[in-house]
Amino acid sequence: MHLVDTTLFYSPTSGGVKRYLSAKHAWLAAHTSWEHTIVVPGRDTQLERGGVCTLSGYPVPGTFNYRLPLNARRWARLLDALEPTLIEAGDAFHPAWCAWRVAQRRGIPLVGFYHSNLPQLAGRRMCGGLTEPTIRRYLRWLYERFDVVFAPSRLMCEYLNELGVPHTVHQPLGVDSEVFSPARRRAGLRERLGLPQHARVLVYAGRFAREKNLPVLLQAFARLGAPYHLLLIGGEREARPAANITMLPYRGDSLELAEWIASADALVHAGTKETFGLVIVEAMACGRPVVAARAGAFPEFVDESVGMLAKPNCGESMAEAIAALYERDLDAIGAAARARVLRQFTWHRAFHGQMAAYTSLIGAHHRLRADGEIVGLRSPSA
Repeated sequence: MHLVDTTLFYSPTSGGVKRYLSAKHAWLAAHTSWEHTIVVPGRDTQLERGGVCTLSGYPVPGTFNYRLPLNARRWARLLDALEPTLIEAGDAFHPAWCAWRVAQRRGIPLVGFYHSNLPQLAGRRMCGGLTEPTIRRYLRWLYERFDVVFAPSRLMCEYLNELGVPHTVHQPLGVDSEVFSPARRRAGLRERLGLPQHARVLVYAGRFAREKNLPVLLQAFARLGAPYHLLLIGGEREARPAANITMLPYRGDSLELAEWIASADALVHAGTKETFGLVIVEAMACGRPVVAARAGAFPEFVDESVGMLAKPNCGESMAEAIAALYERDLDAIGAAARARVLRQFTWHRAFHGQMAAYTSLIGAHHRLRADGEIVGLRSPSA
């Protein structure tokens, strides 16, 4: 079996989609006999069946190292040449249409993964003139051609169902609980940041994009003042916005990111349009509480047992939630957060369920063994 993943949402240095595809690639190699190829944009065109294939493209202004190849025919030819058994398209743009044409021609299943909220993306970055009804019609028109559309949260499943996309499957993402672990905690965090030991350090990790609502975090920490300190990981500016804020670039190193998160007191996130929020789960896996906006997919896995939720788009409410968190036992909350991840959000759990959907689509459910083992999965001794 040859699974091909294709998407524009792939940055060489960052992003939840990249972490999802990289984790899937490693998991399939370790646990199945399937071949897996990833087709994404890149600086140059490189063909590597069973690895990462790139088609050269132009950098997209205002994004975090994303690129946009313009030649759809080349994209479709590459997909066809890989001779896939099944294709998964991780965006709703021209790779999805190329995947559909190849799937039609080859008579193979086609899967979509609704990683990003397209109305938000189109409205703020790419196609500001498009209206919400137009985007909704477009999504329905595209996804009615797919056999299954995965969505990482129940919120997005409901959204797609409202559009008229009935074949939607709830497919949460996961986390590498060995990389993102309390064991990554380092005692010297405050010293590295030049802070006193009593500083209350919270971290945000992600793109410095409009939809992440970073001004809300800046407002919250302006209200809080010392000893609260915000560590922003993911971009750089010419000067720090305030004395109690530090900014660091993200170099694409998951181990380094895990160390920063595990060594902080908690993670904060003010986004309101997140379809999942992978970094939230990664922080929970590190044994850290989370303070997030009560919006998007966050309420599906963040509650008072693992952190705090604040009023959306409100710096005052975010500040109050952060202060209230410190009135509780942070380590106990962090332990509960990690336990929730181990129960519900490991990559093994995510990909095992996804494999069941894949094999069902290609007819392999007729060859399921009597004990329910998925065809293609290796035995534990393999």
